[in-house]
This record gives sequence, structure tokens and C-alpha cells, in this order.
Amino acid sequence: MDDINSLFGLYRDSFKDLESGERISPVTLEKIRMVHDAKEKTLGTYAQTSKASRGRNTPEPSCNIRTCYERDMGRIIYSQAFRRLKHKTQVFFNPANDHICSRLEHVIYVDYIATTIGSALNLNTDLIRAIALGHDVGHTPFGHSGERVLNKKLKEVDDKLYFEHESNGLRVLDVLETHGKDFGLNLTFEVRDGIICHCGEHYDEQRLVPCRDKTEDDLNYLIPKARRKTPATLEGCVVRFADKIAYVGRDIEDALRTGVIESEFNLPKGYEEMGGSNSGIINYLVEDIVESSYDKDEIAMSDTAVRTLETVLRENVSKIYTAPKVKVYERYCDVMLEALFDAFYEAICNIDRARNSSNEAIRQFASFVDKHPERNKSLDEMPLAIYVSDYIAGMTDQYAVKCFNELFKS
Repeated sequence: MDDINSLFGLYRDSFKDLESGERISPVTLEKIRMVHDAKEKTLGTYAQTSKASRGRNTPEPSCNIRTCYERDMGRIIYSQAFRRLKHKTQVFFNPANDHICSRLEHVIYVDYIATTIGSALNLNTDLIRAIALGHDVGHTPFGHSGERVLNKKLKEVDDKLYFEHESNGLRVLDVLETHGKDFGLNLTFEVRDGIICHCGEHYDEQRLVPCRDKTEDDLNYLIPKARRKTPATLEGCVVRFADKIAYVGRDIEDALRTGVIESEFNLPKGYEEMGGSNSGIINYLVEDIVESSYDKDEIAMSDTAVRTLETVLRENVSKIYTAPKVKVYERYCDVMLEALFDAFYEAICNIDRARNSSNEAIRQFASFVDKHPERNKSLDEMPLAIYVSDYIAGMTDQYAVKCFNELFKS
């Protein structure tokens, strides 16, 4: 694993020459700038241009080759949080079956679908890709089951605390990930906004109008998603719709593969109406969004499409997400993550003892705490439970199982 991480670091560092311009002549640099300028001039009226970005919290020199959003895309895909997505559950925990969708595959599907819509609408696809690729880095192991457990355990410690993967995703990229020797990837405002506002779980959402007057305060992690404004860009709105499109049909396919849906005669209502397959659903919804949104300052669906999509999503809840087989899996995951939270919370309450523990899992957690970028904050600013939440949320499914076994199996 160390060799793999070193390899990723090597590739990431290779971009430094592009930023310094040491290998690029002034003539070539000018041609590259002309290409970027020409491309941005052809974007739609309501598209977000790279030049009009609100920038980064910490200003940086621009890159000679890449736009600011392309740079963000690179920082995200080379992050450790992004790499771990390949070993995190989307819906079904089935590591023996390579054909079951992982969290990383879902992210790739959202990237593809959102870019397809954005390209047809003549929006900034660099911005769309950066948001799409980063939108789920805040997810826990075991999918939404893990998210619910962390939320529950945090509230047991302090009812003002909570966990949502959208805000955690921005926290991961702003605080916990590293870029060079610094903590935080220092991404642009528009990418960070799209990530924290990407929630695709509003089943009846028909249209999104960008909220362009947002400020940095609107991106605060402590604002629950129920009170969050819509994304600040059309590009962010596209990703939010693409998130739903990416999982609605694929979850049905995986439910058939795993036996959660036992027969094709028991498919959700509206499934056939939207195309009768994952690819058919994607095509139906993408075409509908493009037709409903073209040359408008909103991303929208037709009345028929949004009603049918809502029907299928609600059917998925009853036939898939709350099916007996899935609920059994969730109870298994709940037991593990609740036990991990309790063990690590006890450890951080006596961190000196944890550092010298005979248990490897506890020692590794203590090391994580000691290296945490917010270690020097007061308990009011950084409650001990947040260290535990940060640690568990970053785990892959397999690593969570490994820690549980080390802690509770003799």
C-alpha cells in the first residue's frame, strides 16, 4: 500500500512543472491562453466560466495548462478519500461479486451523466466533472447505513452534533486531505459549493435555480442539508440531478443480481415507462432534462418525468432499501460501527493510555488523533466525538471489519 501511495504522489507531483511553466515557452503559453479564452467564450449564457470563479480561500498562482476547475479535479482524484471509494458500499454489501456497484463506480456514473447533460446544455464541463468526482468523498463505510449510525452516535454524545455525508465531504476536502505539505485541498468556491449541495435524495425535486448570491458562510459544515440553499451554479444543479439518475436504475439491476428483487415481474412501478433498463432510464431522463432546461437559467424536468421518477424512487425504497435482506445487512453494519464508535470514543477520552494500548486498532486511532489537523483546537471548537467520526467515516468497508475483528474477536 505504501508503494501505491508513493506512486500516486509521484504522479501528483508531476504537475508542478505545469504550474511553474519552466518547460513551456512564452509562445506556447500564449497559445494555450487563447484556446482557453476561445472555449469559455463559446459557453452558454448562464454557464460558470473559470475566469469568473470566486477563487480559493487561500489565493494561488494560476496553472499554465489547466483551468482552476481542472486543477480541482486533479486534486480530488489523487486524494486518498477518492481512492478509498472503490472499497465503500453503494447499497449492497457484497465484496465477492465484482458486478455489484461500489461507491467509486457510482461516482464515475454521476460524472458521465452530468458531463453528458452539461455538454448538451453548453455548460462548463470542467466544473461539472470536479463536482461530480468529489461529491461522495464524505461517505462512510457501508453506505447510508453507516451515515445513520454516525449521526445517531454523535447525537448520543451531544444532541447538537450530527453527521451528513454532504457536509462531511467538504470537511474531508477542506480540512483532512493533504495537498503537498498542507492540510486541505484549497478548492475553488464553486466546486466546494457543488459538493456540499449535491444531495440527490429529494425525490420530488423538479427544478433547481442557482442561488448565485451565496457566501462562504453558506458553505458552513454546521448547516444541515434541510436548510441548505440550491447550488450556486447551473453546473452544480446538473450534478444534483445526475446523482439521482445514476442510482435509480443501477440499484434495481443490483437488486436483481443479489436476489433482493426476486423476479423481473416484481419490478418497481414506472420502471418500464422510463425505458425498462438502467440505460433506458438514463437516456429517458437525460433527454428530458436537456429538453426542459435548454437556454434557461435553471435545470428542470418535465411534469411527466418527475412524477415517474418519484414513483420509481419511492418503489425502490419499499422494494430495495427497506427489503428484509437489506435490513439484515444494515443491522450487521450497525452493530459493527456502533461498537467501533464506542471503543474509539473511550480511547480518545484517555488518549495517553490509547497510545500505549496492546491493541493495534486503538494505537492506530491514537496516531490518527495525534496527527489530526485540528488537534490543537479547544474542546468547544473540536469535540472529542468528531475525531471518532472523522476516523470511522474515512474507513473502507474492509478496514471497518478488520478493526472490529481486532477489537472484539479473541
